[in-house]
Amino acid sequence: MTPKVVLAVVVALALGLLGGLSLSRTGEGDHPGDRSVAAGFARDMQTHHDQAVQMSWIIYDRTDDRLVRSLAYDIARTQSHQSGQMAGWLQVWGLSPTGPGQPMDWMKGLGHDHGSEPSELTDEGLMPGMASQEEITKLEGMRGKEAEIYFLQLMIRHHNAGVPMAEVARDYSQNEAVETLAQSIINSQTTEVETMTTMLEERGAQPMPE
Repeated sequence: MTPKVVLAVVVALALGLLGGLSLSRTGEGDHPGDRSVAAGFARDMQTHHDQAVQMSWIIYDRTDDRLVRSLAYDIARTQSHQSGQMAGWLQVWGLSPTGPGQPMDWMKGLGHDHGSEPSELTDEGLMPGMASQEEITKLEGMRGKEAEIYFLQLMIRHHNAGVPMAEVARDYSQNEAVETLAQSIINSQTTEVETMTTMLEERGAQPMPE
């Protein structure tokens, strides 16, 4: 983990804890249970976000393209902050950072309204959209346009899997703060996918097959 990632995570955790404590003081509803949609979303989306932050800092140091670096910085900053928010919630709710069962269990049976069942893990046991360690290593070894294309392809796939997670959290969490954050994630990542798709086309490339 690079110093930039460490600093971003520390700042995000601090911000998230403050946000979570503020939520606690308002007395908004009962705290979600350990197997709730809200808790599962907070845990799994943190993991999803943390990898997006990691990939963003990798490309930030491997290209001179101003627009790609700006996009990567925005993703890293936004998702670090959101990850910290979710870590803060779990502390306020009295729940551990890791929960019972497998990742994505909280989504089982709840994805049909969104056109698919998005809760299945990959053959490597990763959440949908997550890059494998081999893919991360490959990105780290690239530079310039080649790295830009691969980053954009990985991040589009990553976002396209994160949006259904956020949609389920928005629709089933029964927690206003979670619903608000989930809708923000849906909005930002949908827009970013459109932007990244255009950036890929400008480089003569297409997204990875889903």
